[in-house]
Amino acid sequence: MKSDSSTSAAPLRGLGGPLRSSEPVHAAPARSLAVVLLEEAADLLVVHLDFRAALETCERAWRSLAADAQAEEHAGTSLEVKCSLCVVGIQALAEMDRWQEVLSWVLQYYQVPEKLPPKVLELCILLYSKMQEPGAMLDVVSAWLKDPDNQSLPEYRALADLHLQRVLLPLGCLSEAEELVAGSMAFDEEQRLDTLQAIRTARQQQEHEHPGSEEAQKPNQADSFSHKFMSLLMLLRRLWDSAVSHVFSMPFKRSLLATLILCLLVVRFDPASPSSLPFLYKLAQIFHWIRDTVFSPLYRLPVQD
Repeated sequence: MKSDSSTSAAPLRGLGGPLRSSEPVHAAPARSLAVVLLEEAADLLVVHLDFRAALETCERAWRSLAADAQAEEHAGTSLEVKCSLCVVGIQALAEMDRWQEVLSWVLQYYQVPEKLPPKVLELCILLYSKMQEPGAMLDVVSAWLKDPDNQSLPEYRALADLHLQRVLLPLGCLSEAEELVAGSMAFDEEQRLDTLQAIRTARQQQEHEHPGSEEAQKPNQADSFSHKFMSLLMLLRRLWDSAVSHVFSMPFKRSLLATLILCLLVVRFDPASPSSLPFLYKLAQIFHWIRDTVFSPLYRLPVQD
């Protein structure tokens, strides 16, 4: 590995001359296994282009960090190593076209979005924004920005602006963008005014586009209703023609008898009563007239599909 020569030469640099017998020998601090694996993973990624092996080496380094009992003594170094491992792992996943796994892969080591290093969060935002999937980062970045510990970091301002430009505005989350700009101290007055103006412009464009789409939908809805109404009319016409055809297929006396039975059920008059004879005679005349003048022309009309 290319780091072997530099490692072996490191103790020799900075020495003014040969060691005297009275001078104590200061041994170089031993590097942790995670650092060695990090260098190996970077070498596999950049030099050998073995992205799968680089990712597996990063995962081995993470496991070694979890098992290292002395990691608490070098907390700062451990955080830097973890961040570097994430950077190498993210690049390896992206090179293997497995960018959808990046966020879940990173969160399995940090558990919660608030603990993500700023550099790792920035890479995730840029990656998902480039792949046209900024929505995957919406909740993650929002949670990170709301954490009080992160608000004191020097990278907070840049990440808030990146979240605004790469996530909120492309997704049309204008209310969330206004809340971020108005409630965050990351933006100075000039930036706040410019950003609010950009948000108002985006809202005007959004409101201008939506009425047009609604008006375009109204004719479609009207056409759909008209088509359904005409289909219903045609269905009723077929049912009516079928009923008329059925009536005319019956003998006249049977038709008259069916009408009479209907009148008995609906009007409830006594056909044996002498006062009902004029009504029955009139009913027969009406039935003749309806059959001759109304039903026959309708039945002869062609049915239009």
